[in-house]
Amino acid sequence: MLKNGAVSLGRMVAISLGNALEFYDFMIFSFFAVQIGRAIVPAQFAARGLLLALATFGVGFFMRPLGAIVIGRFGDRRGRKPAMMWSFSLMGVAILGTALTPTYSQVGAAAPILLLCFRLLQGFALGGEVGPITAYAAEAAPAGHRARYVSMLGTGQGVAVLFSGLIGYLLARLLSPADLSSYGWRIALLLGVLVVPVGLVIRSSLPETMEIAVAQASAEPPLYSAWRVFLAGLLIVGAATIAGYALTYLATYVQDTLKLGAQLAFVATIAQGIGYLSFAYAAGWLGDRFGHRRLLMWSFALLLVLVLPAFMLINKWPTAASLFLVTAALSAVHMAAVVCMQAFLVESLAPTVRSGVFAITYATGVALLGGTTQFVLKLLIDATGSAFAPPWYVIAALVAGMLAVTQLRDVRPDPGNQKWRR
Repeated sequence: MLKNGAVSLGRMVAISLGNALEFYDFMIFSFFAVQIGRAIVPAQFAARGLLLALATFGVGFFMRPLGAIVIGRFGDRRGRKPAMMWSFSLMGVAILGTALTPTYSQVGAAAPILLLCFRLLQGFALGGEVGPITAYAAEAAPAGHRARYVSMLGTGQGVAVLFSGLIGYLLARLLSPADLSSYGWRIALLLGVLVVPVGLVIRSSLPETMEIAVAQASAEPPLYSAWRVFLAGLLIVGAATIAGYALTYLATYVQDTLKLGAQLAFVATIAQGIGYLSFAYAAGWLGDRFGHRRLLMWSFALLLVLVLPAFMLINKWPTAASLFLVTAALSAVHMAAVVCMQAFLVESLAPTVRSGVFAITYATGVALLGGTTQFVLKLLIDATGSAFAPPWYVIAALVAGMLAVTQLRDVRPDPGNQKWRR
């Protein structure tokens, strides 16, 4: 049983391993997209290998809504804990399968088909993961600490991104380009699989939060309808994830567009991990102190102002220092947006539908908007011939997200009193 409705912050850090593995896998696949394309795509399509690899990466996002419906709603019926166990197990199978997928030269057309199947399975698992784990984090928090507990998921993201960047950088230094394309990316993925047994053991010992959250719901004010949160949330999630995957794309951008080496590309990934890790908890504290909705709007606005100058800077001075500075700064602001977005949307939903509706909102927003970001950015660069196409796409998404935020108001207590506001 939960003591006073809360689990320790230390246990929340351990629980965030699942979220960390999600981002580790995404980062590895993203910045090894060039190498994966060479291994899996037929030689006659080599010129389009990166685009096809990014398309495969994006296709997995379209399974997320199905995973959200199945596993997310399961989390509302049977509990957050069993839903998290299910999703994490499937995630491990998908990542292991991706790492072991044979090359096109070995099995022919079966290679890209197998890769596609594993990405679809991973999308299903991740679509079901986000709802139960975010609901769990919010429900496990003591009063006034909701965003701080949700920020532990962001801390896990930061650790995962940082480690993926360090591992990628080391592999790029130790292996030749041919070996990196042959088996280097597989090593990186297999290292992530090692986390799965640890995560399953930790999750199996968790207390359940759903019953207490439902019992406490009668003391809270009437919340927004699920449909209203879903519709506004699509654009909010879309804005946050488009910005996030644009940052992730920098590792590919510096190789494919700026024609720089893989080692420099990993500088962007390391900087993103440091930005996430260093600011996640601070973002949660600020959100709990000043209001989740308010900090979300401030973060979106700051990203909107900074993203174009940031791309201009790294194009004019494509050095490790400028790339690190730009990525770390944008990542810190982005983490504030993500933490407060999750806390804000989850607390706007009743506990009886919290896991499922948030999962469906997040998964659908990512599938329709965020998950296609890297593919769209590559297409925009190719179609326009401009290295500055990506920031304009991000700016448009942020404007839409800010407009959507205005359609919902905080339903948490004011920082200075206990009166609920709408």
